[in-house]
Amino acid sequence: QDGPQRKKRKSEAAEVDKQLDILAIGTAVGSILLYSTVKGELQSKLDGGHDNRINCVRWHQDNYCLYSCSEDKHIVEWNTQTCKVKCKWKGDNSSVSSLCISPDGKMLLSAGRTIKLWDLETKEVYRHFTGHATSVSSLMFTTVKPMNENKSFDGITGLYFLSGAIHDRLLSVWYIRSDRKEKNAVMSFTVTDEPTFIDLTVSEVKEEPVKLAVVCRDGQLHLFEHILNGYCKKPLTSNCTIQIATPGNDGDSTPKPVPILAAAFCTDKQSLLLVYGNTLQPIIEKVSLNTSESHICLIRDVQKVLALKTEVAVTKVKTPVVNSDTKVLVPGIPGHSAAVKTPSSGKEKNKSKRKPGEPEDSIEERLGALDIDVSKVKTPGGLPQTDSFAVLLVQGLESNDSDILNKVLNTRKETLIKNTVARMPIHAVIPLLHELTKRLQGNPYSASQMVRWLKSVFTLHASYLSTLPDLIPQLGMLYQLMESRVKTLQKLSRLHGRLFLLVTQVAASETVQDVTEVNQTAKLVYEDESSEEEGSDDEMIADKDSDVSGLESDSLLFDCNRNCSTENWDEDEEKEEQSDEQDMTVEKEINGDSDLEPENESEEE
Repeated sequence: QDGPQRKKRKSEAAEVDKQLDILAIGTAVGSILLYSTVKGELQSKLDGGHDNRINCVRWHQDNYCLYSCSEDKHIVEWNTQTCKVKCKWKGDNSSVSSLCISPDGKMLLSAGRTIKLWDLETKEVYRHFTGHATSVSSLMFTTVKPMNENKSFDGITGLYFLSGAIHDRLLSVWYIRSDRKEKNAVMSFTVTDEPTFIDLTVSEVKEEPVKLAVVCRDGQLHLFEHILNGYCKKPLTSNCTIQIATPGNDGDSTPKPVPILAAAFCTDKQSLLLVYGNTLQPIIEKVSLNTSESHICLIRDVQKVLALKTEVAVTKVKTPVVNSDTKVLVPGIPGHSAAVKTPSSGKEKNKSKRKPGEPEDSIEERLGALDIDVSKVKTPGGLPQTDSFAVLLVQGLESNDSDILNKVLNTRKETLIKNTVARMPIHAVIPLLHELTKRLQGNPYSASQMVRWLKSVFTLHASYLSTLPDLIPQLGMLYQLMESRVKTLQKLSRLHGRLFLLVTQVAASETVQDVTEVNQTAKLVYEDESSEEEGSDDEMIADKDSDVSGLESDSLLFDCNRNCSTENWDEDEEKEEQSDEQDMTVEKEINGDSDLEPENESEEE
């Protein structure tokens, strides 16, 4: 630690100088190593305090005192002279990830997810703060004196401190009050990514702003400058953002970003030390602060500075050394073996190339060149089998070839569809569903065919589909399509019923009109009452059995009867007139009235 108080102690005591070169290193097994930077060797080892990984180590102002926190939920106070534990207490219900000692050395901040302020004399919690949703990675005080100078200062009340957490893009600022009511942050700073390194200038005067440098995981540096004067609701954005990039002149015209690893303020508070480049060989540069510009991009040619270059390209592909006599089994045809051919020379390659005018070799010739029996490969009858259907389907989905897809998807055999879906690879299930959804929107005939494929896919690959986190957005179109068709099913069924009734009624009426009228009169009537009736009945039957229709026979009979009756009636009238005339002549002769007047004659007539 290189703070202002440490410098005072350097000048005060000579004994302290021996301890200033000690570097405390926490290990994953729970021990702490004390390393002397002057001697370049390990000085001592602190054991017995923690059972798990050390998360944070902090030196106290008293150089013989060291604090550490671990995954085992405890905080340990060490005596570095005796290398023994002075005090150990439980810091949190979960792992304690960060520590910070107050400026006066009487208080200790610890944080897992919640932040606690401890009294180092009594080892009791002085204040609670809500903290972050994730583990806190950094804690540091931003002020050494309270802003309100009128009140008496007890060493901790009125101070501000800063906290940052992993996977959190907000840095929170907390205010230590005299009461226990307020537990939330008073303000926050927002950055572009998770903070990896934080440095700040401590504010000693009321009007002096706090300068904050935050290095993010994306390699950018954000500079903040703010006067801490109470509550601020809105998150504060950075005053300046610094990035480093390559010039991009040699060979590649596009500049590449260079990540910033760390940044620290110099003692004058007007310049920064930047650490950037490769972690194995970092570059440290001093840069003067200029916060007037909101974004600064520094051009640095890191490739010329760095000498780390790999001469041989690293690859995971290993080519085995195989003799020419070795036989290798070819997958797919059991019992077949082919000799592994050694790589041909450049002349042979030129011979194998096909010239533009020459015809292309057929597949049969290529298989013959590979020493594969073509007759064994061909299937009987020339029909494609399930294996070839699955391969064709995958090829059609990858190349988006409509001819191949039509050939495969237009099959009607249920067993062939099930076997094809069962043998297709897992990665082709989602593209197949997208293709089926596209075809479902077409004509009804193809939709009825696609439903068979959908049924097989959902029954055979349901376990794989249920593991996909983004299944619902991928199948959203299919869901909407099915819902719309199901909604119209009821209306269509009603319409189908009505049309069926109408068609049946029309067909029934047409059949009634086509049927000829049936003569419902009896062909034969038999009665046993009398012979006369039988004779009359026989006559009636004989009349009705004529081949002529009933109406024509009746009309003919009526005309004949009428003619006969009229002739008889005329003959009777003539006979009556003759008899009457004879009677009249007799009477006239008797009475002597032979010559009468014409009027009387007419009247008598």
